[in-house]
Order: sequence, then C-alpha cells, then structure tokens
Amino acid sequence: MRGKSLMFQGTASSVGKSMLCAAVLRILKQDGLRAAPFKAQNMALNSFATKEGLEMGRAQVTQAEAAGLEPTVRMNPVLLKPTSDRRSQVIVNGKVIGSMSAMEYDKFKPQLRQMIREIYDDLEKDVDVVVIEGAGSPAEINLKKGDIVNMSMARAADAPVILIGDINPGGVFASLYGTVKLLDEEEQARIKGIVINKFRGDVKILEPGLDMIEKLLGIPVLGVIPWMEIDMEDEDSVTERFERRAGRAQVNAAIVRLPHISNFTDFNLLANEPDTAAFYASRVSELRGADIIILPGTKNTIEDLNWLRQRGLADEIVRHARRGGLVIGVCGGYQMLGQTLRDPEHVESRIPEMAGLGLLDFSVTFKPDKTTVQAHGAIHAGSGWLARLNGLMLDGYEIHSGVNEFGPDCVPFLWLNGRAEPDGVTNARGNVIGSYLHGLFDTGAFWRALVNRVRAEKGLAANDGEVLTMAEFRNREFDRLAAIVRQNLDMDAVYKIIRGEDVPCGRWEHA
Repeated sequence: MRGKSLMFQGTASSVGKSMLCAAVLRILKQDGLRAAPFKAQNMALNSFATKEGLEMGRAQVTQAEAAGLEPTVRMNPVLLKPTSDRRSQVIVNGKVIGSMSAMEYDKFKPQLRQMIREIYDDLEKDVDVVVIEGAGSPAEINLKKGDIVNMSMARAADAPVILIGDINPGGVFASLYGTVKLLDEEEQARIKGIVINKFRGDVKILEPGLDMIEKLLGIPVLGVIPWMEIDMEDEDSVTERFERRAGRAQVNAAIVRLPHISNFTDFNLLANEPDTAAFYASRVSELRGADIIILPGTKNTIEDLNWLRQRGLADEIVRHARRGGLVIGVCGGYQMLGQTLRDPEHVESRIPEMAGLGLLDFSVTFKPDKTTVQAHGAIHAGSGWLARLNGLMLDGYEIHSGVNEFGPDCVPFLWLNGRAEPDGVTNARGNVIGSYLHGLFDTGAFWRALVNRVRAEKGLAANDGEVLTMAEFRNREFDRLAAIVRQNLDMDAVYKIIRGEDVPCGRWEHA
C-alpha cells in the first residue's frame, strides 16, 4: 500500500458511503492533511458545474467542501444521469458524450479504465490522501466483469478498503459476511476494516455479533456509527428526505417530487427557518394548504410535465398561482412554467412539443448543446415587490439544455454573468418566479424575502432575524458529522490502514 489512499465500499447502495467519506475527509482536514475525494463513476441526477464549466456529481462536490477543496471534475470523471428506466446520459470528464442503454454502457465501460486510472494518479499527486468511494456493492457478481468503480478501482489505486454495512434494515452480519465471501482472495485481502452504520440503541447489545464477525472473517470492526440526524446533501433520489413529513408551520413550502427530480439539494436550507415547514409532495392533497409551491429541476422536463397533468398536480399549481399563491420554478421547473416546450431533436423526450403551465410568458426549445456554467449576478427588478431586493447578489451554477424565447409579459428580475437576457423572470403580479440558477436560495436572503412576503399576506410580522447561508449551514453540519464519526470510529486504526499497517481483531471479544 502506498499510504496515499483509503477506499470505502458498501454491502449495498445507500449504506452511508458518501456520508462517511465526507466525515473522514473533514476529520483529515481538521488533522492538518490535504485530502481529496474520488469516485470513478457516479450515477445521480444531482450534479454541479465546476469553474471550468464541467459537470460532476454533487456527492463529490459535498465531499470536496468537507475537505476544504475546490470541486474539480478529477474527483468524479464519469457521471451517469438516468433519463428513463433504461437509458442514461453519459458524462465523461465533465462533458456529455451521449445517451446509452445499460447494455451499451456495459460494453463501453472497459474503454474508460485507463482514463480513470490516469485521472486518479494525477489527483493523487496533489494531495496527502485520496478518499475513494465505491458504488453499490463490490459483490454484484453479474456486474463484476465490467467493474470500474469498486474492487477494480481499489486495485488500480492500490487502496486498502473499509467495508460499510447498514444495520438499519436488518441482516447486517449476513450482508457483511456474504459480501466478503463473494469476493476472490485478493479482493478479500484488500478489506482491512469493517464499519457498521446507522445503529440505533445500546452498542453493548451488538458486541457479541461484532466479535463473531471478526472471528468469521478475520477483519477488524473499526466502529459502530449511530443513526445521525445530519442534514447532508443526498447523492441521488434514493433518499429518506422525500419521506419526511413536516408538521404545519406559519409558512408551508411544498416541493413537487417529480419522477426525474434533479438537484433537489437546492432546497436543503429551506426548512432551516424556524417558522417554515418544507416538504416533498407528489399528491394534490399535499399541495393544498401550501403557501409556496416549488417546481424543482428534472432530467426529463417534458415527461415530468406530462406526469404533473396526469396526477392533477398541474391544475392545482395553476389554481394556486391564480389565487395569488407563490410558485417558484428552478431549472426544469422554470421551463414548465412557460407557454410551450419544444424538443424537435428529442434531446430529452420522444414528445416533440407540449404546452407549458402558461404561468410565465416565454417558450423554451431544447438543444443538444448543454449549458454548464457557474453564474453570479444581482437582482434588478424595475418594479413590484422584488424591487426591494435590488442589488442582492446571488451565486450558483446552471445545468440545462433549453433556450428561452421571452414574450412581452415576462418581467425580468435577475441578470447573471453580464448577459443581455435575464436568467430569472416573473409575472406582472410577482407571484410566479422562475430561474435557471441552482443556488438561488443559498445566501438565505432570497428565501427569507419569500417567507416574509407570505407572512405579510397572513398579517404576521416580518422575520428579520439572522440569515444563515448555505455555506455556513454546510460547515456546521460537516463539523457535527465529523465529531460524531470521530467519537465512534477508531481513527487511530484508520490512520494505520492508510499507512499500510495491520489492525488486529479482538477489541470486542471481552464484551
């Protein structure tokens, strides 16, 4: 082992690999090391545009932020963005190379191995440690031949592996044992430690099992991480966030849970307001009573708009807007608010044209070229309630394929990157707002203005307390996460594993 890498793999998807990688990266940073994240292949609809205008998965962006580094596409060279149950957009080195079926991609993957290895080696030269994240499980034996992200990556990086098991659904010891035993001898030897994640209760009850799994596998259990209420950005739509049901508050915000929802991490900060409940909704009944309805981004705008109509959600959103309720659209959700959506080249859908919700006066045409750019600018509204926010600076990024054609009734309020055309528009009444900007709410100030507008309409006093920015929010959560993991994970053993030293079993045998 070179002492430059550490890899986390899991017994399945959603066992907590992304979060534990972020935690260890934060701890390494706190301990004075320069550490970087790496995931050879990510499958997620939550993505990010780097300073160079390249696209990468948000999980590695979050991990880079935990490590105190600027995100770079070297940390995630391959990104898959599902467009349907059968096909995904394939992004290599931050650029779209096409759309592939699962079988097509499986045949293509071997061509990526050398490129991934070279990118990893280039990243490794710049840091003290690379924390590598696997995907799914290394024991998915039907996919093993074409693997580029689990044991194949561990071998390429000569990385020791820590295996994570999720105890929450049950069967954690069977899943750990089965995962290890389905690997070949060289792969088993690469696993230097085990972590059990998401435990609820007294760890004493677990200790006989920890002792037994060590004796069965000869691999030390490095720690048991408790269930953590940490508000971290989710890697993809396999998230418990969608199932949370917040109680009613003075201001209620419903985020529509679209089938192809993307970049829903835009909204993580919203429920931080003490007077606000923010929740995900997929039924008409869940939209009723909402003060603010948010249409998020989507990887398939036209088909998700069709879904809104089939579910009756589109009519409810229009009714809400006609009554004067706030409707906010971001990226794909913004496109849905217009008059017409056209896709003549079938960039996103088989449907060439569809009427929008008709709440904003513009039409959008999808083009094969994709806008991926970091963006910054200021609100400048000529009149209406948004004019009180004139001069408010907003920063974020754009990832979209559409080009807008604005009608005379669109009211611009946001200009970014010195463009002649606005990035954000509203209607004359000022209650329907759309923008391509991911990060629209990150300063906290724009969301606070929306909340206070609702409060005023309800006869409530404005909430003028301190505004927490997304950057401050993330740093707080990173430090909370690191503190919990440091307390429950044997970091001395982790450092030994990074250095290539053996860690003995036996810490649980006298329990």
